[in-house]
Amino acid sequence: MLTPTNTPDAPAAIGPYSQAIRYGDLLFASGQIPLDPKTGEMVGNDVKSQAERVLQNVGAILAANGVGFDKVIKATCFLVDMADFPAFNEVYIKYFTADPKPARSTFAVSALPKGALCEVEIIAALK
Repeated sequence: MLTPTNTPDAPAAIGPYSQAIRYGDLLFASGQIPLDPKTGEMVGNDVKSQAERVLQNVGAILAANGVGFDKVIKATCFLVDMADFPAFNEVYIKYFTADPKPARSTFAVSALPKGALCEVEIIAALK
């Protein structure tokens, strides 16, 4: 059974998709960009400040499903500028503190929704 996540603590979807979908013991979260969940507005003008908001949004989706960052199995990260990779990692490591770290891919993309500099999507275990 597919169960969508709909928490006010993460931004509402800006298109035809769910914040996340639970399927069995897995959670598949849609990519999060640096939107303030209360205002729907972009937060920050550099990758560090945007990554903070992105990972706070990811955390809200995880919390709404009763788990934390330690349950993330796979993270997929998108950066508009690969030169931001070290700065992005400085923020990322503050959230993914447990070992083992999740598997991860990072891609350079030409653009992200609403002009975001970074985006993160995750797959997490719910048990």
